[in-house]
Amino acid sequence: MKSSRRNFIQKSAALATLSTLGLKTTAKPLPSNLPDWNIDLSLAYFFGYQPQKMQLARQMNVLGAVTSANPSIVGMREAKSWEYEPLAAIKNRFEQEGLQLKVVEGPPSLEKTKLGLDGRDEEIGHFITFMKNIARLGIRIVCYNWMPVISWHRSKIDKKGRGDALVTAFDYEDVKDQPLTEYGEVSAEKMWQNMEYFLKAVIPEAEKLEIRLALHPDDPPIPSIRGISRIMISVDAFKRLIDLYPSPSNGITFCQGTFATMGEDIPSAIEYFGKRNKIFFVHFRDIRGTKWNFEETFHDEGITDMYLAMKKYHETGFTGPMRPDHVPTMAGDSNEHPGYSIIGTLYALGYMRGLIEAISKAY
Repeated sequence: MKSSRRNFIQKSAALATLSTLGLKTTAKPLPSNLPDWNIDLSLAYFFGYQPQKMQLARQMNVLGAVTSANPSIVGMREAKSWEYEPLAAIKNRFEQEGLQLKVVEGPPSLEKTKLGLDGRDEEIGHFITFMKNIARLGIRIVCYNWMPVISWHRSKIDKKGRGDALVTAFDYEDVKDQPLTEYGEVSAEKMWQNMEYFLKAVIPEAEKLEIRLALHPDDPPIPSIRGISRIMISVDAFKRLIDLYPSPSNGITFCQGTFATMGEDIPSAIEYFGKRNKIFFVHFRDIRGTKWNFEETFHDEGITDMYLAMKKYHETGFTGPMRPDHVPTMAGDSNEHPGYSIIGTLYALGYMRGLIEAISKAY
């Protein structure tokens, strides 16, 4: 049954890739043959100006952009990431290319705040200034994480996957004996205390500005790496997050691959958080394996029922930004930026658009 479903989806995706079908944006009027369900399909731009990727995005009518608050993207290396001028320059650069900056993924540093170190109040002040400036620019979603020192982590970035495509992978055996960081042991409870301190300081300001803070899960979602606890590693942890400071501004980046790595039931998790309007932003990807030993996959070969996952976004009314994430590096493409190859991204977007169209027409 799963095989026949995937064959159907693959055919839909193949028909959809690079076609003129699009999703609703403010850039231009909708063609009359578009499905009714509208998601802000977007692409990530983390590696500076990417003319080919931007042109392909326009050709696919994927006009949403996601990037970091890194002034070097626009050549302003001496500027601060919370200042208005570099943020405005970044947004304007995308607009010049016909793209709309939907999400800042990679806000100003919160390293001291996550660890509870001296200087965290200054960091939080910069973060509030950052929120005020992106609000001036009409940007309302911030994707952040609670992983200090060791953020997204893989022990291999060129494992051979299907057809020798290169995928990223993680094996706990490769990292378990690494030494503690300079910060020593940092307990889970300390990390939760630091999280609460941050939320109490910034959420009231976010509410005034109508900014939505979308916390990304810890990846990989294991209890600790090199002595630093990782707390956002389960659905229960995210339930605790939204209860810690109930607010329309406190929510989730639903990274499907990371939640799948946790061993969680993806459709059920989408339904739980989606019904509560807590999913602000989606990373649509999949894996095989467990949190202790996994590899990332093509969208059609992982452990998640991707059709049912997309169906749950529809049923819970999600219409926000969604981007493909961590795609395999395919033949003829560069693995300079593992997980973000252009050809793999095209395949992923075709697959996603095929799902969206199929689900839309089923209703």
